[in-house]
Amino acid sequence: MTLTSDPSLAKRPGPVQAELLAAGAWSARHGVARFALSRARKQGDLQAQLFTDPAARADPFPIYARIRSRGPVVRGKFMATTASHAVADGALRSDAFGVVSDPEALPPLARWLMTRPNRTVGPVTPPSLLAVDPPDHTRYRKLVSKVFTARAMAALRPRVASLADELLDGLSGRSDIVGSYASLLPVTIIAEILGVPADMRSQFVAWGSTAAPVLDVGLSYREYRRVDRAIRELNGWMSGHFARLRRSPGDDLLSRLVQEEESLTETELLAIAGLLLAAGFETTVNLIGNGVSLLLAHPSQLALLLAEGGWDNAVEEILRYESPVQNTARRALRDTEVAGVPVRAGTFLSILIGGANRDPAVFADPERFDVRRANAREHLAFSSGVHYCLGASLARIEGEEALRRLFERYPDLTAAGRPRRRPTRTLRGFDELPVALHA
Repeated sequence: MTLTSDPSLAKRPGPVQAELLAAGAWSARHGVARFALSRARKQGDLQAQLFTDPAARADPFPIYARIRSRGPVVRGKFMATTASHAVADGALRSDAFGVVSDPEALPPLARWLMTRPNRTVGPVTPPSLLAVDPPDHTRYRKLVSKVFTARAMAALRPRVASLADELLDGLSGRSDIVGSYASLLPVTIIAEILGVPADMRSQFVAWGSTAAPVLDVGLSYREYRRVDRAIRELNGWMSGHFARLRRSPGDDLLSRLVQEEESLTETELLAIAGLLLAAGFETTVNLIGNGVSLLLAHPSQLALLLAEGGWDNAVEEILRYESPVQNTARRALRDTEVAGVPVRAGTFLSILIGGANRDPAVFADPERFDVRRANAREHLAFSSGVHYCLGASLARIEGEEALRRLFERYPDLTAAGRPRRRPTRTLRGFDELPVALHA
């Protein structure tokens, strides 16, 4: 069965109307929050500082510790916040909490802007898997989960390894390890899973990098428009790709989805495909880049890995210590209790994943990077509960193979310039990481 028609995509607004709609959407999602965060920061609110202070973007961990020291749930001027592992894990697992993008939780204008015809179909608005709860989330996830089983991902390890070697063969001298390696490996793998041509991988990296701030709160209007434009360009390309796959399907996930017997609208397919494509490489780029940076900064840990192995656990520690996704949020659907803390219905809870992963109640000496840490895998870098990352197994394999093969080939790899961190706050990683390769 082919896709059902989607009337919301039938008519396009004119330029003036489109600009007005964009301004309204920005105001509803970012403008009001930007004003509120700025005001709250001036009043000493720690969560607002996290989202607005450039120093906090570079190093948020001291603020996470301060928030945690004030209690398991801290009531801020903007919303409640937690850096407690127990509260974070409990809220992520509990069916008493839902995603904050549920339109029913929003004021009427914001609800209309989120569900209006011709809106941008992005990763933080319904029907994205990140933005819906069961039963919709269950239906969408079921369509793709059988492709991302641990067994299926394990079967991809030889391909990941050979691709890593192929990319390393092309490196020499000085190189930006993010642009020439850490980004290209995961985007190539997810493109193959989705049936996307290999010659599009650089374009997808560019779209992903431009659109990454979409997960942040309080963007400027200029940045919002730049992000929105990148997502619209991606959606336009994907719509054309769906049409090609309907005419000539392959043995890939998107071919299966466009032929899915259970009907999907174009909007739903765009949301699923776009999220899988972006999530399939954006966070893994950060994992690999963060791993390279951490191992260069901790040579004794790298020496231990080169001598004795244990790269799988090292990846878990990298995920714990420098989580590629630093925060998420949930809304209490009813009066409830999480880790012994009462939470009233309607409460918005900011979950500081990066802070929970350095909670001393779970991780001894949490500020120490230790590739032999016994319980490193207890991190929440892949979330928890029904929204646990579909691609976690693949990300682990890619991180392990990418780092092991890089450092085994270039054990004397050194930093070769000032790294440039991403300007995002939700996603933590590097835009550029210059290194010198010593054969």
